[in-house]
Amino acid sequence: MKRVVIDRFGGPEVLNVIDVRDPRPGPGEVRVRVLASGVSFTDAQLRAGTYLGGPKPPFTPGYELVGVVDGLGPGCTRVKVGDRVGALTVWGANAELVCVPEAYAVAVPEDLDPAEVVSLVFPYMTAYQLLHRTAKAKPGESVLVHGAAGRVGTAILELGVLAGLRLYGTAAARDCAAVERLGAVAIDYQNDDFLARVRGLTGDGVDIALDGIGGPLSLRSFRALRPGGRLVVFGRYATIAQGRKNWPGVFAWYAATGAVAAWGVLSPRRKVMSYRVQKLRIHHQDWFEADFLALLGMLRRGEIHPVVAERLPLAEARHAHELLGSTAATGKIVLVP
Repeated sequence: MKRVVIDRFGGPEVLNVIDVRDPRPGPGEVRVRVLASGVSFTDAQLRAGTYLGGPKPPFTPGYELVGVVDGLGPGCTRVKVGDRVGALTVWGANAELVCVPEAYAVAVPEDLDPAEVVSLVFPYMTAYQLLHRTAKAKPGESVLVHGAAGRVGTAILELGVLAGLRLYGTAAARDCAAVERLGAVAIDYQNDDFLARVRGLTGDGVDIALDGIGGPLSLRSFRALRPGGRLVVFGRYATIAQGRKNWPGVFAWYAATGAVAAWGVLSPRRKVMSYRVQKLRIHHQDWFEADFLALLGMLRRGEIHPVVAERLPLAEARHAHELLGSTAATGKIVLVP
């Protein structure tokens, strides 16, 4: 079979596609023949070596997949050969065959587009759990979304509208119109001070701030909260510059994250929380399955609209990573067999 491999940390040039023996599922594992796997900014963080808890080279990237079970390891009883499943792998999905724990495989209807469903496994799952599992948003509350034009950002906006939230999204000037079309008040972070704009628009700040960028931005996001507000830090986008590890950004991220966490502990009226999708998958698998079913229902009803920007063959994995700086802003990049 073929799989993508990263043999050293760096930019897109470190990706190669190699031929290896087909893997065999171990105890409690199922082998999945991949129909679609995702390429995201999180994969760029893994590739650059800035992802918390990420593997050391050599490894295969790929945060999520949809495929068909074609082999069972000892002890598997819930999943059958021929079942279509999705899985959050964190890494390892960019291959023709992937072994995953049976416990992490969630059923996927066969009549849905695998490339669209891949977006539910990670971007929309992240958005849903940020709003409903971590921040516990209530109808009528106000939410500030950083990176509102990105894949997770647009998912948050779509789900936020369905949840009856008042939305404010930061984006580059070229993306502000798209953010407005999704139902949010757009804030041009390149030309406006988002903190001043939020205070001007709301009077006393927002109930929830969702920050997938991190670093010094988290400190200012905390200041955008009204009394009783919650800041959720869930990303490290600030640790990458031009596709590679940004050491000043790494140091600034850790310093700012530590400072804002201390503010959250000391503040009697505002909270700081963190979110990592793989932790909820591990510790609350029942939540993951329930939330995935909820998202599948929304997809069937046409309430959410995952956008697939590119469908590329596995052999073009390096090109897919090169596109992350441009095409990813317009939709999901998906690798297919």
